[in-house]
Parts: sequence; C-alpha cells; structure tokens
Amino acid sequence: MATPEIPQKQKAVIYDQPGTVSTKIVEIDVPQPGAGEVLINLTHSGVCHSDLGIMTNTWTLLPAPTQPGQIGGHEGVGKIVKLGPGTESSGLKIGDRVGIKWVASACGNCLPCQAGTDGLCFNQKVSGYYTPGTFQQYALGPANYVTPIPESLPSAEAAPMLCAGVTVYSALKRSNARPGQWVVISGAGGGLGHLAVQLASKGMGLRAIGIDHGSKEELVIQSGAEHFVDITQFPKDDNGLALKKHVKGLTDGLGAHAVVVCTAANAAYAQALPLLRFNGTLVCVGMPEHEPQPIATALPYTFVNTQTTVTGSAVGSRKEAVEVLEFAARGVLKVHHRIEKMEGLTDVFTEMQEGKLKGRVVLDLS
Repeated sequence: MATPEIPQKQKAVIYDQPGTVSTKIVEIDVPQPGAGEVLINLTHSGVCHSDLGIMTNTWTLLPAPTQPGQIGGHEGVGKIVKLGPGTESSGLKIGDRVGIKWVASACGNCLPCQAGTDGLCFNQKVSGYYTPGTFQQYALGPANYVTPIPESLPSAEAAPMLCAGVTVYSALKRSNARPGQWVVISGAGGGLGHLAVQLASKGMGLRAIGIDHGSKEELVIQSGAEHFVDITQFPKDDNGLALKKHVKGLTDGLGAHAVVVCTAANAAYAQALPLLRFNGTLVCVGMPEHEPQPIATALPYTFVNTQTTVTGSAVGSRKEAVEVLEFAARGVLKVHHRIEKMEGLTDVFTEMQEGKLKGRVVLDLS
C-alpha cells in the first residue's frame, strides 16, 4: 500500500481549564513515530466517564492534577500511516486498522504483565492522562501493544470496546458467575452498563437484572436484561434494604450470584452488597469521584455469614480486548451510540455529568 500523505498539523481537543467541564479545539503538530512506535490516523474516539474525572480533577486517587493542554481520550480507532524504526517484526503494516486503549502501553516485563494482567502494568502509560490521548487526529502507539480491529467491525462501534467493552468483559469473568446464574448490573443504562448486560445475557449465558434511572429502562431491556429496576423508586438512606427485598423476590428469594457496579456512585456500592446470595461476588468497576468512601455495608459479619467476596476489576488485558472485539464483530455485542463532532465534546461531558447520557458517545475526528 502506498504511504498516505501526512499533514504537518492536526486538530486536537484539549482540556483548557482542568477542574471544570471545558474543552477547546486547537491546532498542533503531527507527531513522528519513534523506535517501536506507529503513527495512527484516528477517525473515531469513544468518550468515557473516566475522561470526565480526569478533566475535572475529581479523581483524588490520581497522583497529580491534570494540566491545561492535556489531550484526553482513550478509545481511539484509526489506520496506521507510518511505521517507526524497529517495528518490522511487529507484523503491522501501513493501512492496518488498530485501536488505542486506556493503558496506551505496557512494559510486558513486570510481574503483572507476566501474570497476564497487563492492565495493571507497573510501568504503564495511560492514554489521556499525562500522555496525549485519542481526542486528536493523529496519535502514536507502541507497535507491540495497539489492538487489531476486526475487518467487519465499523470503527465507530469498535472504539467503545477498547475501554467500556473490555472493562465489563473482564469484570464479568472475575465475577465467577456461571451460565444460568443471576447477575445484577448497577448502572445498566450507561456506556459500560448496557454492554455488560449484553455480554452477560447474550454472550455468557447469564440472567441479567439491570438497575438504573427509569429513563433508561428501554435500553436496558433491549440489551437483554430479564428485569429492570428503577433505582429512583427506592429510598437512598436505608443502605439498600428495600432494594434487597425487591431483588431477592426476582431471584428465587436468595439474591444474585454476582453484582457488577458500573456506575461511579458510592450509594450504588452500599446498595449492591446486600443484593448477593451466599458465596456471591461483588465486582467493583465504577470509580467514585471526590473524597474516597468505604462501602457502607461492608461489615465483617456480612462476609462471615454469607461467605461473599468483594473484588475489583481494572481495564482488562490485551487478550481480553481482542476477545471482546470478536464478540462485537460477531454481532453478539452492539454498542448503543451516537456520533458527535469534536466541537460537541464539552456538551457531551455536561450531559454525562448530569447523568443523562444513554449508552456511549463516539467522536468523529475527521
């Protein structure tokens, strides 16, 4: 394939006032790939709740505040337009369609990488946080870590799989739920949640119950949930007791085998733990913002009396990313999304912050 013409300048979206919901389109230089890197002409990027947390500096777990001029984004898809030195053995070529994930690069040598959990790499670089992200037209990626995109999968549908899809796929695997068992998805109408419902019900043979705001019921049921629970119909201050009674009524009186919390709300975690039956597993995925709070219902006697487990799940591995893209390519997993231009990103974040966003937004970077 002929080498495509690469411009000297490109458009990018930056966080111009970190700590607030504000983005700005700027013109910057197109980077040149160094040793082991490829240059990707990105056409699409998903927009994730994690981007909102980074932009607004509300994730107190991060080691340093986001700086003005940061290019966000970590669900980028595009075609390779230039190969850097030392990439000959990668098998990649000009024109290959690849993706950039939350973990933009992993070392492959540390203990987590050797254990197959490269999402926890000690030397990782995060796309969109102190590393230029995917809200730009051209981005660099390591040849040994970019993710190949199946030929039959449109780029706009592939982009959200690189974070939202692989994250919930990994979480469902960590839940240890087996086909025919009940799994509750908290935040089931969001970008992660509606994919979790689909994977659980259509890809993994689980019986899904979706919990979210009543306005998202149709999406959750369409995604494959057997039951939808409107969280606004339950009190917020009883640590989930009323919700527990309702969910037990839907699950043979025993509760769910697993609960996956996709939403970033402390209240959701407090409500989730009581929904489990004996030997059940709560999987923590959504990252609450501002001052960290423990799970209010995580009392020692609860674990002793029911032998329940609480586990966390990060962004999944490179192998799981490939697997979830195959689910999508086969039509098992289909992201509910809408396309927006780069100019609309601030409005998208406002909608996300207000909890009104259904499914996923994908930016058209052309």
